[in-house]
Amino acid sequence: MDLDVFVSAHRAEWDRLDTLLRRQRRLTGAEADELVVLYQRTATHLSLIQSAAPDPQLTGRLSQLVARARGAVTGARRASWRDVTHFLSHSFPAAVYRARHWWVPTALLSTAVAALLGWWIGTHPEVQASIAAPGELRELTRPGGQYETYYSSNPAASFAAQVWTNNAWAAALCLILGVFLGLPVIWILFQNMLNLGIGFGLMASAGRLDIFLGLVLPHGLLELTAVFVAAGTGLRLGWTLIDPGPRLRRRALAEEGRAALAMAIGLALVLFVSGAIEGFVTPSGLPTWARISIGVVAELLFLVYVYVVGGRAARAGETGDLEAAERSAAVPTAA
Repeated sequence: MDLDVFVSAHRAEWDRLDTLLRRQRRLTGAEADELVVLYQRTATHLSLIQSAAPDPQLTGRLSQLVARARGAVTGARRASWRDVTHFLSHSFPAAVYRARHWWVPTALLSTAVAALLGWWIGTHPEVQASIAAPGELRELTRPGGQYETYYSSNPAASFAAQVWTNNAWAAALCLILGVFLGLPVIWILFQNMLNLGIGFGLMASAGRLDIFLGLVLPHGLLELTAVFVAAGTGLRLGWTLIDPGPRLRRRALAEEGRAALAMAIGLALVLFVSGAIEGFVTPSGLPTWARISIGVVAELLFLVYVYVVGGRAARAGETGDLEAAERSAAVPTAA
């Protein structure tokens, strides 16, 4: 193929297609038909150039032109309320349910680590001394101290928004950084458990563990569950890089990565609920049993949502990934 002759012969068609794509007004029927024909011809031209006389600059231009034309011909898909409903009733709970073999052990092990750290700090004065000076420790743990006033230090709405933003960011980091073999996820999770263990140990050593639990449990049950789900999913994503199973590694990472990013949106909603509880219920004047009951109910509702709604959706074939029509075609692989 003489590339110069080929370009001279078809440049007018490419320019005409570009003109139609740039047109701001609605195309007439004849122009729409012309657009489809030019799109098909340009796609054929691109295929011929790629196979017979590949030229990077020309290939790039025609590739962009064909992609824009394809979007104009097929139409861009817009999200609808049906997509939102499907995500909340099928995709998200199914993704959390499918990841349960990762986040449930993560939750149990992390809780044990936090409890062990709390016991170690609470029973070893020398460890407490390494954390802060005695006066600072008293200021933290005394009645009306920093542990108690933390939840009422700012207006409830702004405090809830701040907590939600911080927790959603931590969960997103766990999901995104899981691709690095899960190592950053382990570090983020350990930092969270260390902070929890320090508060547990210091308040226990001051004989005020009941106050600490009364402040943490109302929002902490749901909040920590969301963090554990994010961490477990991030760890699974890291393991997929090591062992993709019967799938091609690239395909496995794409599928699990898309599900993880979608889960970040769902967990942001869960953390919004826990943030609202932390901002409005935890510092409220309700009795401790009432505040804890609200946290327990929120946690139980989430678990029912995951295991009943998500389990049903997962058994029906939902994976949390994009719908089949929206995914790229994949070449079958032998098991």
